[in-house]
Amino acid sequence: MPRIKPFRALRPTPELAAAVASVPYDVVNREEAAALAEGNANSFLHVVRPDIDLPADTNPYADEIYAKAAENLQSFIADNVLQQDDSESVFLYRQIMNGKSQVGVVCCCHVDDYENNLILKHEFTRPAKEDDRTRHVMTLNANAGPVFLTYRDDEKLNAVVDSAITADPIYDFTAVDGVQHTVWKIDACDQYVNALTAVPAFYVADGHHRAASAWRAGKARREANPNHTGDEEYNWFLTVLFPANQLNILAYNRIIKDLNGQTPDQIRQRLSEVGTLEKTDHPVPPSAGSFCIYLDGAWSLLTVPADSIDQTDAINCLDVAILEQRVIRPIFGIDDVRTDPRIDFVGGIRGNKELEKHVDSGNWAFAVSMYPTSIAQLMAVSDAGEVMPPKSTWFEPKLRSGLLVHLLD
Repeated sequence: MPRIKPFRALRPTPELAAAVASVPYDVVNREEAAALAEGNANSFLHVVRPDIDLPADTNPYADEIYAKAAENLQSFIADNVLQQDDSESVFLYRQIMNGKSQVGVVCCCHVDDYENNLILKHEFTRPAKEDDRTRHVMTLNANAGPVFLTYRDDEKLNAVVDSAITADPIYDFTAVDGVQHTVWKIDACDQYVNALTAVPAFYVADGHHRAASAWRAGKARREANPNHTGDEEYNWFLTVLFPANQLNILAYNRIIKDLNGQTPDQIRQRLSEVGTLEKTDHPVPPSAGSFCIYLDGAWSLLTVPADSIDQTDAINCLDVAILEQRVIRPIFGIDDVRTDPRIDFVGGIRGNKELEKHVDSGNWAFAVSMYPTSIAQLMAVSDAGEVMPPKSTWFEPKLRSGLLVHLLD
């Protein structure tokens, strides 16, 4: 069973929580992060995206990037923007987006449980991003952002959480994107620890690079400590655990740079050999096994024959795998979607107008609006020890960074 523990959170004073809380480092580019943090010296983007405080042409992996992150974090502590609790607690973190609520338990998980697959993954990590986040953790001596985990629902734990969120929260604010964020501090946390340590496995929903980096940082700290006992705080990393039935997965859409030397009509002919292709005015696929295609200024619906999909195969029944195997590789000649610059990915939160904008600009030639992967599919892949194609899931709402920070000492 995976282990959890409470921790002494480094967190903002209540009146500064809304100003400090920031989107995760990896959902915005430098320009977007700078715009979000403009005029807000307390934004945690100064810690998770410190490049916004350096010249725009600074190498994103330069020494000064990590040094600036540490400097900004220490400034927040020195100025009492962030203060560390005297005692260990767990926290409840509720997000409400478009009327839908999800409530997670914020706690620490053990790095060994990540290594030993008690915390199950569903995607590969990229070495460069993993190196970057590991260095970020090591330089800050902190987990600046939580890893988003999920688990199969436990009715007893759900009841405990439901009763606890009737109390007064320590934070409650609505961010500029309309998502409400509410946090409760739980000092008497044995029932949460006992309930969660009885769960057979946790699943990484979002934050594979943060999880891998936390594990690597913990190992590095062990190796550097000749007096290591196993009780040190660096053996643990920051997580939020949500019950699976509360989660909301959006589509992760695709754009392709060119038509691989073919005309739009030739592409449409080849797509019609994959499945039924028909014009549509609705750029959202109606069900799994269908895809909305934006090509030459118009939308079409591609429906793959249901009897051609093996629903018993955890990987090959995924829409992202079907698209890759039947369209992206054979029609567009893109063999490795992880590395080929001719393909890119657009989170579903940005909407299908974003896909149209990319193609209509002339910089991209082809876009696919996807049907979302389900949480059941994610768990099935993880349970099978398999790995999804890249960019298979987009979770919303995103967890805010800076509300609760875990120090490694």
